[in-house]
Amino acid sequence: MSKPILVSGIQPSGRLHIGNYLGALKNFVDLQNSGKYDCYFFIADYHSLTENFNPAEKPAQILNLAADFLAAGLDPKKSKIFIQSAVPQSTELAWILETIAPIGELKRMTQFKDKSGTQQENVNVGLFTYPTLMAADILLYDAQFVPVGEDQLQHLELTRTLARKFNSHFGRTLFEPKEILTATPRVMSLDDPTKKMSKSRPGGCLFIDDEPEVIKSKVRGAVTDSESVVKYDPKHKAGISNMLEIMSGLSGKSINEVEKGFAGMNYGELKHSLADYVADYFEKFRKKKTSLLKKPANIRTALRSGAAKAKKNAERKMIEIKKKIGL
Repeated sequence: MSKPILVSGIQPSGRLHIGNYLGALKNFVDLQNSGKYDCYFFIADYHSLTENFNPAEKPAQILNLAADFLAAGLDPKKSKIFIQSAVPQSTELAWILETIAPIGELKRMTQFKDKSGTQQENVNVGLFTYPTLMAADILLYDAQFVPVGEDQLQHLELTRTLARKFNSHFGRTLFEPKEILTATPRVMSLDDPTKKMSKSRPGGCLFIDDEPEVIKSKVRGAVTDSESVVKYDPKHKAGISNMLEIMSGLSGKSINEVEKGFAGMNYGELKHSLADYVADYFEKFRKKKTSLLKKPANIRTALRSGAAKAKKNAERKMIEIKKKIGL
């Protein structure tokens, strides 16, 4: 009996930090290892072109993200792991979907509004039509499930809207995928816990391939408050709450359990404990990634193999879609 198909991807736009890991990559590995799904995980290189980028850095970013995938536990024997642009049918389907996508729906996408506000010098058409390419990435493989955080639910609803509209116009062809709402803790910057953790603030950002001593130094230098009680209270104790969120995300324990575990500790003890935990948690990952990057040809082989499998299914689906629209 075939398993339901699950699809998701991550943009190659620099080193992954712990927020990226907890919000996406850790969930990918857990979903793969559940054995319930036929998983497609791709490196969204086309999507990454909608933001400012340096072409000279892009190949290394793609290779680095592929190494992150593999080091974190994604297995080419269990999942199809590939680069988005290696399957040209995704952009082919995106164009077809754009011909039925209502402009009003795209204008309502909150992510477009947010990103166009932060990169006003580069508000491009690709940023506007980003959701249709995302829909194509999903619908191309007949995905039944998509792991998403709450911030992506709007895009997935548009995907379902486009599938329904296509099916209404041309006959039943595309699946309407369901969401798997994943835990996506809002990880904040260590040096300013009122702002999201970001690569643009490296001093407050825990990269998952940081050396252990770098991780420990950043955690021990985390901004807290003038009190001394370890308590989860994002409004009044943002720094402490952020550290509890990180521990909860990595350990799999609830915030309440984590809070009880640190009861009676002072801030220094909390930081020391969290620093050691995070450094130890990613030590195996860091060593495996270092080893993988010493043999980049093996990484590229795994990506080509995944792309070949994905492309075979994509080609079959595009034949069906083109036939329905008279091409």
